[in-house]
Amino acid sequence: MSKIRVLVVDDSAFMRKVISDIVNKDDDLELAGTARDGLDAIAKINELKPDVITLDVEMPKLNGLQALEKIMTLRPTPVIMLSSLTQAGTDITIKALAKGAIDFVQKPGGAISLNINQVENEIIKKIKLAYKVNLKQQIVSTEKNEKHVIINKPLVKSSNYILDFPIILLGTSTGGPKALHKIFENLPSHLHASILVVQHMPPGFTKSLAQRLDNLTDLHVKEAEDGEPIKPGYAYIAPGNYQMEVKIKDNCQPIINVHQGPLVTGHRPSVDALFNSVAQTGLKKIIAVIMTGMGHDGREGMKKLKNKGCITIAESEETCVVFGMPKAAIETGCVDKIVPLSNIVQEIIMSLNLLV
Repeated sequence: MSKIRVLVVDDSAFMRKVISDIVNKDDDLELAGTARDGLDAIAKINELKPDVITLDVEMPKLNGLQALEKIMTLRPTPVIMLSSLTQAGTDITIKALAKGAIDFVQKPGGAISLNINQVENEIIKKIKLAYKVNLKQQIVSTEKNEKHVIINKPLVKSSNYILDFPIILLGTSTGGPKALHKIFENLPSHLHASILVVQHMPPGFTKSLAQRLDNLTDLHVKEAEDGEPIKPGYAYIAPGNYQMEVKIKDNCQPIINVHQGPLVTGHRPSVDALFNSVAQTGLKKIIAVIMTGMGHDGREGMKKLKNKGCITIAESEETCVVFGMPKAAIETGCVDKIVPLSNIVQEIIMSLNLLV
């Protein structure tokens, strides 16, 4: 197997050296070259032909977002963003993920991170994942006439609801910000439902994600807060490094419980933590959706929700950046519909009509 060629782009000579050393340490990776800023990277990509690019977010002349847009136009290549935890850094990172970056790594020590070696394993892991992803789904819009797969299972029309409005649960990971962008920009206005979202993401970035999604829809999209009531017309994003669950108060009002309990299925926030909690409440007006992501988070929770009579949807392989989480759920036999990304909103609306 040939080595994965990596182009390292950073305006700091120190960071270029440290990240290059991390790349060269791994037997499966090879340093294709370095670039001192976005303009330098654009000038070198055709010559160096890297398999994966690590791209600093905050750079002079051409920042990471601007460089990403040009890379995806000139020579589409899997990109991992390296971001410092500043407001500008998190905002650009979220925009970059929506525009085709595969994933990101947070620099633990700011723009010039003296302790970047703390995330050495994460950098290597994400470079290898980026090399394998379905890059086409990051750069090509899904056609509206894509194949629509239907599993011949009856959808359950539930009764004895506690709620007078439905709750839509969305779980996703790698490739998720771009998928969520597609979902929220196509949701109908005045949706009489609540949406709860788990996107695997560290602290500091989920607030920027919520703000970006809020700009795409008439719904109120916000980072979830502990104890707040779940209301129709609102979408709640699980905060990074916190579990988001649903509890029922004595007056039958569902509320959000945000806490730093243990990892569930290896994650915090975890899709399984959210799905399991909703299954335990006994709420019936529930639509659960699993989209692109690595691993199997959400699989067990979706099984429990289906056993409670909830409607379940998974993104199909042809549009997933990583067909891990949806595949794991589908293999259990608990998924009602398997559809491409462009059809998920349509399926949600059709399912809502079954819950009236």
